[in-house]
Amino acid sequence: MLETRDLTLHYGGSRILNGISITASVGEVTCIMGTNGVGKTSLMKAISGTHAYSGGDLILDGQSLPRLPAHKLARMGVGYVPQGRMIFPLLTVRENLETGLACLPRAERQVPERIYEMFPVLKEMEHRRGGDLSGGQQQQLAIGRALVTRPRLLLMDEPTEGIQPNIIKLIGDVIRRLRRDGDMAIVLVEQYFDFAFELADMFYVLNRGQSIFSARKEETTAEEVQASFRM
Repeated sequence: MLETRDLTLHYGGSRILNGISITASVGEVTCIMGTNGVGKTSLMKAISGTHAYSGGDLILDGQSLPRLPAHKLARMGVGYVPQGRMIFPLLTVRENLETGLACLPRAERQVPERIYEMFPVLKEMEHRRGGDLSGGQQQQLAIGRALVTRPRLLLMDEPTEGIQPNIIKLIGDVIRRLRRDGDMAIVLVEQYFDFAFELADMFYVLNRGQSIFSARKEETTAEEVQASFRM
């Protein structure tokens, strides 16, 4: 579903990504790992169109794309759960979910019931403002908003950050369900190692804007992946 070839990205004169090449397949979780400041979030921004990449190729479902803004990529099936959630605090839960409908044809602009099945708290708090939710509830809302867009590629940036253990388990269960459904590729940026290792089918480890390690889960061990952080 996704392939990047030699992707580069700059912030001003600083080069942040130095030729990143990854692939992500439908029905799998591809995990991007590494310590803070190595370019993981920048890679998510490049793929989602929220920050233009400088060079290289972005290929979605076999189609090489020009540099496109986020709203056009969303229409093509790229869903994004950003780090920090970025929900709209003054909008209700329902209204936050409905913002994700803008990229769909008018006839499809309905919040699917399965969003509420996966995250029952969103139904319970449907009319509460997003800013009044707890961090864990906001994270569920951010994931639900991305799923409303019916993505073929789902990007998730640090979904467990600052979240209590029971919500982390819920998010893990949702990711397993989405993988089992087999209709999207999932790219997960995560520093909670046990959570990531359990879910991932494919690993990439970044350091200084480069991919320094890659392996399928069946070809590696937790110790090898952790050791790559120190390369």
